[in-house]
Amino acid sequence: MKKLVQIVTAITTLCVAGSAFANEAAAEVATKSYDGAGIAYAAAIAIAIAAFGGALGQGMGIKTALESIGRNPSAAGKITTPMIIGLAMIESLVIYALVIALMLVLKL
Repeated sequence: MKKLVQIVTAITTLCVAGSAFANEAAAEVATKSYDGAGIAYAAAIAIAIAAFGGALGQGMGIKTALESIGRNPSAAGKITTPMIIGLAMIESLVIYALVIALMLVLKL
C-alpha cells in the first residue's frame, strides 16, 4: 500500500511539475490557444484516481466481510447489511467525482 501511495504521488508530481516550470511565453501561448484540453486531462485523472480508490476500498470491504462470514456463518445477516451500506457510500464518492469532472468538462 505504501508503494502504491508513492507511485500515485510521483505521477501527480510529474503532472503538476510540467505546468509549474513552464515559462511565461509558453503560458501566454497556451492561454491564447486554449481549447480546454487541460481540464479534460484533469477530469480524466480525477476519475481514474477516484475509480481506482473506490475499487480498492470496495474490494477490501468485501474481502473483510466474506472472511467474517466464513468465520461465523450465523452472523451473515448482521454483516451483509452494513457491508452493502458501506459499499454504497464508497460508490457515492466515486459518483461525486464523476459529477465534478463532468462539471469541469462542461463548464457548468
